[in-house]
Amino acid sequence: MKSSDAGAEPVIAIRDVELRLGEEQIYRSLALDIRNGEFCSILGPSGCGKSTLLRIIGDLLSVSEGEVRVAGRAPHEAWQDIAYVFQSPRLAPWRNALGNVLLGLELRFGRGDRERRIQEARRLLELVGLGNDMDKFPAMLSGGERQRVAIARALAVQPKVILMDEPFSALDPQTRGRMRAEVERIWLETGKTIVFVTHDIDEALQLADRIFLLSPKPARVVETISLGAPRPRSAEDPSFVAQRLRLKELFRNLEPAGTDA
Repeated sequence: MKSSDAGAEPVIAIRDVELRLGEEQIYRSLALDIRNGEFCSILGPSGCGKSTLLRIIGDLLSVSEGEVRVAGRAPHEAWQDIAYVFQSPRLAPWRNALGNVLLGLELRFGRGDRERRIQEARRLLELVGLGNDMDKFPAMLSGGERQRVAIARALAVQPKVILMDEPFSALDPQTRGRMRAEVERIWLETGKTIVFVTHDIDEALQLADRIFLLSPKPARVVETISLGAPRPRSAEDPSFVAQRLRLKELFRNLEPAGTDA
């Protein structure tokens, strides 16, 4: 694990958060901490508010009660420390891969030293394995390649925290497996804090330092699972198999819910 000392102040702190949307209560006394440099997965049944939690951290949604701190500040003060990778890459079709990474910088910081930014965008596209595809437009790229551009774009704004909302859900199983390995490699190289929402138990077990398992709504953390197995992790390893069985049993004990919040 690349996270800092466990005693350090968390980079993300959720304290007794309550959230109501209309008449529906989404969270009840939700609390968790995420340390700097940590890879954490948010796991839970459909409809429990996994994606909603990212919106709260990213200041896209305000809580009803409780406290949310990002890098020691309220989310609306820390937005420049955060970047998103969504389920869809959301690339501009009229820009090539390099241009899409530059677009992230332009939208976040306005105009700047274009030559320096081009060099940085090229470096990041190399990092995500697209060094030979910088001039390709989104229509010329595979689904996995488009998500790699989205990851490079997120890294370009130099965030402390990257929020990933089921970024591989639309990919075929083979591509999804490759992208898990790529994200793990990029995280190890960059040391960014990643909060990764998924409904896939194996995905969480492969990638995370810790898994926060949420209950159905009104959601709370019912289990925090620390994973100390060395990387890369094999799905055939006895400890991996044991954790998978444990998580499946925990899921069976959770009440069914509807679609994701």
